[in-house]
Amino acid sequence: MEKGLIIETQPLDVYEQMAADEALCEARPAPYILRFYNWKEPGVTFGYSQRRKAVGEALAAAGSPITAVTRRPTGGGIVFHETDLTFSFIFPSPGVLFEPGKTYERLHRSINAEYARLGIPFDLLNEKTRDYAVNDPVMDCFSKPVDKDILYNGKKVLGGALRKFGEHMLYQASFQAPDARLNAAIHRNAVIRALGGEYGLTWESAALPEAAAAKAAEIAGDKYRTAAWNGRI
Repeated sequence: MEKGLIIETQPLDVYEQMAADEALCEARPAPYILRFYNWKEPGVTFGYSQRRKAVGEALAAAGSPITAVTRRPTGGGIVFHETDLTFSFIFPSPGVLFEPGKTYERLHRSINAEYARLGIPFDLLNEKTRDYAVNDPVMDCFSKPVDKDILYNGKKVLGGALRKFGEHMLYQASFQAPDARLNAAIHRNAVIRALGGEYGLTWESAALPEAAAAKAAEIAGDKYRTAAWNGRI
C-alpha cells in the first residue's frame, strides 16, 4: 500500500483554489494527493481551451451574478461552484503518453462502483460525445454530459478534467448532486474509499504545507487573477 495525503485547506476563493492545485502539483508532498475544496464564496471556472469572450457572453446570458471567474489549468467546460462538492486528485502519470479517456474512465468507474456498493444507483455514461473545444467554447459541463461522466436519473452529477504536469496528473472534479454539500461527509468518504481502493492507498490527513501555501498565494496573484491568463484566447 502507498501513502496518500488528504489535504485540508482553509476556505479559498476560485483563484486561490486553482492556484492551490497547481502549487501542490509543483511541491508534491506525496505521490498521491486528494484535496476537497472549502469555498470562501461562489465562483465559476472554465476550461483551459475555452474562449474568454464567449464564456463571458454565456455567463451574461445565463444571468449569473458571480464575478469571481477564472480559467482552469485543466480542460472541460463552464462549471458553477455554488452548491457542489469540489475536489482534486494528483497522482503519478510517468512517461509522455497521455490517454485522458482511459484515465477519466478509470477514475469514474472506481467512484461509480463505490456508490453502487452503497446502494446509490448512479450510471456511467457510455457513448461517444464531443469533447469541449475552442470551436465550441461555451459548453456548460453539467448541461452537456460527455463520455464516462457519472449520471443520476439521466442528469450529470460528476464531471472532471485532467492536466498532465510532468510525471503527475491533476484531476479536478465537481460533484453536483442536490445534497453534495448538505451530505458532504458521505460523498467525501465515497470518493476517499473509491480512489484509495483503486490506487492501493492508505490515507493520512495533512495541512497544506507552508511553502505550498505561499506558492499558491503567489500563483493566484500572478496568474489566475490576471487578464493575461483568463483572456489568453
